Amino acid sequence: MTDPSYQRFPQPDPGQPTQSSKGFLASLFDFTFSSFVTPKIVKFVYVLATIGLGLLYLALVIGSFSQSAGLGVLFLVVGAVIFIVYLAFIRMTLEFYYAIVRMSEDLHHRLPSS
Repeated sequence: MTDPSYQRFPQPDPGQPTQSSKGFLASLFDFTFSSFVTPKIVKFVYVLATIGLGLLYLALVIGSFSQSAGLGVLFLVVGAVIFIVYLAFIRMTLEFYYAIVRMSEDLHHRLPSS
């Protein structure tokens, strides 16, 4: 039997504000680094990366079609594969940084306050 007073996953006190309760600007200018800005901007950065890669792909396809039809078809097919690969690498990188921040937040909540 386990001790009923033992709590495997302690829950944060609902009365205390969490790090995610601060706004973007408050987190950005938090010089004590007690709140994280990464969870607030990761979606925005991913949208910007997707739009940027999409515009770059579109410009390369248009530019290659203006050179020759064969080059345009090549960029249309190969460029789409490269677009997906680069987008996957960007997504994995952002998820990696986001996971590190989430682990840090979780550890901060689990460790006793000093």
